[in-house]
Amino acid sequence: MLVELVLFLLVMLAGTAGELCMARSMRSVGEVTDFRPLALLGVGWRVMRVAWTWIGLALMTVAFFALLEVLTMENVSFVVPVTALSYAVGTLGGRIFLREKVSPARWAGVLLVCLGVALVVVGKR
Repeated sequence: MLVELVLFLLVMLAGTAGELCMARSMRSVGEVTDFRPLALLGVGWRVMRVAWTWIGLALMTVAFFALLEVLTMENVSFVVPVTALSYAVGTLGGRIFLREKVSPARWAGVLLVCLGVALVVVGKR
């Protein structure tokens, strides 16, 4: 049970941290407005030179392999809803790490997701 808990935490925390790092990386590169192949290659080159990209990629890799491992232990009908807690982690991370404004309605939605996860966990017993 402890191993599963650690794996779930890795999926949620490492995955979300990776997404936040990628968002920070892309904000430093800027919006993509030119979709011609050479322009996209230029954006790709700029993205690869940002350290946040590589940190995010490493964290997302850890989350992916943790997800594969937890799927060997639990049913997908349990794993997918529980990992939805990453929405709450992502919203909190966006607020703190990226300094995004989060509306009360969005916080209410996050709370609703958390309540749904609680029902899934209680239903497993």
